[in-house]
Amino acid sequence: MDYEAVIGMEVHAQLLTQSKMFCRCSADYAAAEPNTHVCPVCLGMPGVLPVINQKAVEYTIMTALALNCQIPEFSKFDRKNYFYPDLPKGYQISQYDLPLSRDGWLGIEAGGEIGRIGIERVHLEEDTAKLFHLGGHSLVDFNRSGVPLMEIVSRPDIRTPEEARQYLTKLRTILRYLGVNSGNMEEGAMRCEANISLRPKGTDELGTKVEVKNLNSFHSVKQALEYEIERQTRVLEAGGRIEQVTMGWDEARGVTVVQRSKEYAHDYRYFPEPDLPPLVLSQEWVEGIRARLPELPDTRRDRFVEQYGLSHYDASVVTAERAVADYFESCVKKGQGTRDKGQGEISAKAISNWVTGELFRLLKDTGTDIEVVKVQPEHLVELLALVEMGTISISVAKDVFAEMFETGHPAAQIVEERGLAQVSDVEELSRIVEQVIAENPGPVAEYLGGKEPVLRFLVGQAMKATRGQANPHLVNELLKKKLNPSEV
Repeated sequence: MDYEAVIGMEVHAQLLTQSKMFCRCSADYAAAEPNTHVCPVCLGMPGVLPVINQKAVEYTIMTALALNCQIPEFSKFDRKNYFYPDLPKGYQISQYDLPLSRDGWLGIEAGGEIGRIGIERVHLEEDTAKLFHLGGHSLVDFNRSGVPLMEIVSRPDIRTPEEARQYLTKLRTILRYLGVNSGNMEEGAMRCEANISLRPKGTDELGTKVEVKNLNSFHSVKQALEYEIERQTRVLEAGGRIEQVTMGWDEARGVTVVQRSKEYAHDYRYFPEPDLPPLVLSQEWVEGIRARLPELPDTRRDRFVEQYGLSHYDASVVTAERAVADYFESCVKKGQGTRDKGQGEISAKAISNWVTGELFRLLKDTGTDIEVVKVQPEHLVELLALVEMGTISISVAKDVFAEMFETGHPAAQIVEERGLAQVSDVEELSRIVEQVIAENPGPVAEYLGGKEPVLRFLVGQAMKATRGQANPHLVNELLKKKLNPSEV
């Protein structure tokens, strides 16, 4: 029997607020000593009262609007009761039946097809403390306790591990565009869990779902779901039944392992949080937040295709990160300004090629973020203008760009200081071409005998003689003229 996977994703994203969800403690705890960003509120001391972080509410609604969600007029917080060492109060302040948003969707592209993944809800809660297991002991750091945590719950509309990966990638891009979350899964700022079940293809009945945790990268999500589909298929084909459990992904072994039986909502004994007032969200306030939304990645991609003539693929690459898209568009605007200097306009395609080629390569090799790159947009455009005018060759330009990346110096300064300007003097190049012809009688004879590709070798010899600074197009023309005077 053929089975179909039914997958839903739960994503927890820490919000980039300055303070925690219900107290004034700093939410920037990454480099802090353990248990130093704490107070009676986030330590769950008796008698303390929480206060709602308005910025966290705004960020959650921003995200919900970007995910096409409906924003209800009334929302409230609830207590989710369970006992674990990382939860000092014995309950987590979360949202249950009246979240901040509901009924949205996110468009993805997978397998050459465009589809929509339904968003059931985007709600707000507080993060837990962090446990460290050392030998036979467990240590607790409460710095993370109370950090604003947004949960994004998809509907079970995902059918393949690749769709799940694409969904998470797209969601991460949107969160980073909005500036509400860093997207760093390695640091735990964005964490995801998958719910997966199988059913016979062509049926609508849902099977027993299994929750998969410990997914620390998009690659892990894809691998874990592929393994879990195979595992559940083997169980069903053997006549067994799937148990509703929570599985953990073992990255080293490449398998899922049982962690515990799956909890149900009633196990948490949800009830309204008595220490927090309900939230009444006016339409005017929500619309004010909507008006402040930045241009989102899909809209920006489509605009780059329409406005700058990029291909859908190129536009998708340069808009995958907001900082890259900002850098690219700044370069394009600088490139359009070169017309006023009589240098011609630098095309958006040429800029896209350099950003996604040489710049991406150097960023990856050096582990540098584009936000701190030393090459200013106007300097990249200046470099491309030097290539366009024939002042330097492409190969020299790549060397110059590497030095620009390291030092931040303008292209023209580097070219002048290192004497890298392309040789375009006809008289000097004619002398070099004659020397190349004299020193390579064999290849010359082959070329004259009809082997035209040999001309590239002769051009290469001239480039070598000038240390790559000769104008290759001019060298090519001079060689043809001297070897085939009657045809020129």
